[in-house]
Amino acid sequence: MSRRIVCLRHGQTLWNVERRFQGHSDIPLDETGIAQAARAASLLASLRPTLIVSSDLQRANDTALALGRLTRLDVHVDKDFRERGGGQWEGLTREEIAARWPKEYADWEAPDGETVQDVAERVGSAMRRWAAKLDDDGLLVVASHGAALRLGICDLLGLPEELWPALGGLGNCSWSVLQEGRKGWRLLEHNAGTLPEPISSDDKPDAEV
Repeated sequence: MSRRIVCLRHGQTLWNVERRFQGHSDIPLDETGIAQAARAASLLASLRPTLIVSSDLQRANDTALALGRLTRLDVHVDKDFRERGGGQWEGLTREEIAARWPKEYADWEAPDGETVQDVAERVGSAMRRWAAKLDDDGLLVVASHGAALRLGICDLLGLPEELWPALGGLGNCSWSVLQEGRKGWRLLEHNAGTLPEPISSDDKPDAEV
């Protein structure tokens, strides 16, 4: 065995349902999200994780704590796993954003928000930093956010930026699994844990299905 990372997106929030950009806004899980976190925890506990770390935002941290309770592992918090900052878009719906900033919406670049390049580097670097703490057969679970995880995975895999759109988004409480090999990290599973379903997150619209 070699080191692995499970990238777990947080459970559903009311803003997910309303298709509002969350970004750094600290929005809690709704009742469905709490149930999703419990279900994901029951499945991921069977993988016997050795280290759990989460974003400092409560929707991700509460998702991680559900797994921590089952595995009796502490949940470490790292703000580098936060969602992509949405600047002036936070709290607004897709329709509101498109109406007010049509050009920026087409490019999915929020005024005063983080760039995809900055988020990819931030999250990818954090994944490497925490993975370095694992034993050779250790399993790290990162509880984070849709856009942050997708971009961090692209960075960890060393994908050129023009190929980043090829990786689709993550559903609430779905996960991706990466494994370290002799030539670097590789993606074993993506958006696992549920049957395909609509995805609502802060990621680019074309990353959703």
